[in-house]
Amino acid sequence: MRVRFWGTRGSCPTPGADTVRYGGNTTCLELRTASGALVILDAGTGIRELGRSLVAGANGEAIRGDIFFSHAHWDHIQGLPFFTPAFQSGNDFTLWGAPSLFGSLGVVLRQQMSPVVFPVAFDDLGARMEFRELQSNRHEGAGYSMRAIPVRHPGGALGFRFDAQDAPGQGLVFIPDNELDAAGADAPEASTRDELLAFVRGARVLVHDAMYTGTEYMHHRGWGHSSYRDAIEFALDAGVETLVLFHHDPERTDDAMDEQLALCRQMVEERKGVLDVQGAMEGVTLELD
Repeated sequence: MRVRFWGTRGSCPTPGADTVRYGGNTTCLELRTASGALVILDAGTGIRELGRSLVAGANGEAIRGDIFFSHAHWDHIQGLPFFTPAFQSGNDFTLWGAPSLFGSLGVVLRQQMSPVVFPVAFDDLGARMEFRELQSNRHEGAGYSMRAIPVRHPGGALGFRFDAQDAPGQGLVFIPDNELDAAGADAPEASTRDELLAFVRGARVLVHDAMYTGTEYMHHRGWGHSSYRDAIEFALDAGVETLVLFHHDPERTDDAMDEQLALCRQMVEERKGVLDVQGAMEGVTLELD
């Protein structure tokens, strides 16, 4: 499997000269299985460029895929109205949500395309767009196995783990919004840290929320996001090979990201750990095999 980053930013898009390298689009990843099956993780503004890429590479053939929503906050859904393949007849997408989200996912996605705020209604899209509820937080797709876990974020959210069916335990974990500090966001259904560690342990790549510095976090406790230090310590305890820092703060420039990445790598050295730390960058592809 391989994963490509199309949107790495949290909260709101941040176009401009200071966010070119790490990217200014909100959350969206593309996962491809060995058979070429398409999985899309969240539909922030990054899904717009993904859609353009899919159309360019389709050569007129139908585009099919699964779209998994970690939750329905604005920065994870706002790109869907600009996803070109959704407007094309013959294309087919399954939109997956947690049972707790399923009842509202269709409502929210339709509301953001209501006539008051958008000229084309969701139900007028040309592609087939089918909503499905994740059963028992598991799903078997074309060449992959998916498991989901509740995380700590206001309103509730999911983290996902994807493993190739022929190589279990070597896959990708995607946790875009999560407050690792147990004293943080009020989320009764959130998993404990030990449960999250068991879920993540042994993965090749962990993409995890790392929105705040330690000082910033003290002013945003309860907002549902993690500090760099918490993400580093969690990844080390989970024994993953690569941690990708994700959900960059809108105020974080490329230069500031470079500084934080250097500090994170220094933390790993101080802990005498073995961990490849990267900052999520739009356009970067990681191979998971």
